[in-house]
Amino acid sequence: MTKLVQELVEPVMVAAFEGWNDAGEAASLAIEHLSKEWGAYELCALTPDDYYDFQVTRPRMSVVDGVVGEIEWPTTRVQVARPPGSGRDVVLVTGPEPNMRWRSYTADLLAVARELGVRRVVMLGSLLADAPHTRPIPVTGMASPVNLGTSLGLEATTYSGPTGIVGVAHETFSSVGMETVSLWAAIPHYVAQPPCPKATLALLAWLEDFLDLRMPLGDLPDEAVSWESNVNELTAEDEDIAAYVRGLEEAKDTTDLPEASGDAIARDFERYLRRHDEG
Repeated sequence: MTKLVQELVEPVMVAAFEGWNDAGEAASLAIEHLSKEWGAYELCALTPDDYYDFQVTRPRMSVVDGVVGEIEWPTTRVQVARPPGSGRDVVLVTGPEPNMRWRSYTADLLAVARELGVRRVVMLGSLLADAPHTRPIPVTGMASPVNLGTSLGLEATTYSGPTGIVGVAHETFSSVGMETVSLWAAIPHYVAQPPCPKATLALLAWLEDFLDLRMPLGDLPDEAVSWESNVNELTAEDEDIAAYVRGLEEAKDTTDLPEASGDAIARDFERYLRRHDEG
């Protein structure tokens, strides 16, 4: 790992990992989108030999005009960006979920965060769920300390079971007292094929709250509308799937009905004002 000498201004870290934690590639695409929109530059990368089995996560090669180019090895890259007008830095971390030595891997990420002066980490993930594509993408998660999440109305996850690198990294960061948030977008399982721009938008909306930074959306809103329209057409072609989606919609609407309360409406309005610098 490259020695870090960069001094950043009030940095926050945002991380996403390809693979098990990244249904529909919604989380990794959020990092890719922010890197492009903010003009991020690479600060360092973790040594790939320490954490990847190259028979499982294979390197990539390219041949141009009969000439073999440089091999691209799977690794975790750390980038830095300063959003326009923010006066602070954002550390973007992305790469495939490691195949081995997870405790050493997350210890390396923690060392990077500490050396850069990071005090808050937000990790993004996405999972397959019984969620209708026609409704807002549900986002759940966990925060340490807990009130960090409840203060912004984040629905706490109740999941117990096998975890990916997001769960392990969350425990690593929070165990040393660092403010840590994990956000999970629920991807409709019947349209798992990436990309899922609607889920990426949902993650960015929550990320905006936890970082108190305006997110650049670019073409994502249009892409999300197009994605939903395409899924509508696909589901309409199969009556069984269409009926299944209607059932999901009814279940979702019934579950959300109690949320149509004054407190919930007020909370959503406050979030809207924060995002648009009004009020």
